[in-house]
Amino acid sequence: VQLQACGGGLVQPGGSLRLSCATSERTLSMGWFRQAPGKEREFVAAISRGGGSTEYADSVKGRFTISRDNAKYTSDLQMDSLKAEDTAVYYCAASSFGLTTTIQSRYPYWGQGTEVTVSS
Repeated sequence: VQLQACGGGLVQPGGSLRLSCATSERTLSMGWFRQAPGKEREFVAAISRGGGSTEYADSVKGRFTISRDNAKYTSDLQMDSLKAEDTAVYYCAASSFGLTTTIQSRYPYWGQGTEVTVSS
C-alpha cells in the first residue's frame, strides 16, 4: 500500500488546515501521526475501516476531525483552532487492524509526511 499526504503549510494561530492522504488501494483503519522538532512521533487521530469509529489524542480532541472516503481511497484530517504546539510533520498511515488503534507498530504503511507550521 502506498500513501501520499498533502495539504501542509504555514498558518496563523487560530487558523485551519486540511490534510489529505491518498492511498493506492482500500485500507483497514487509518491514522494520522505527527512529529514535532526534537520530539518523538505521536498519535493524532485514527478512523476505523468503515469510518464509523474515530479516536483522537487528548491534545487535539474537539479541534481536529478525521474522515475517510473509501470510494476515493482517501483520508482527511481537518485541523481547526490551530496552535503553535501543533507545528510538526504530519504523517498518514494505514494499519493492519480494522478498528482504530493508537499504536504505531500496528501501522505497517506510512506516507512521506507533510509539514505544518503554526506561527504568526
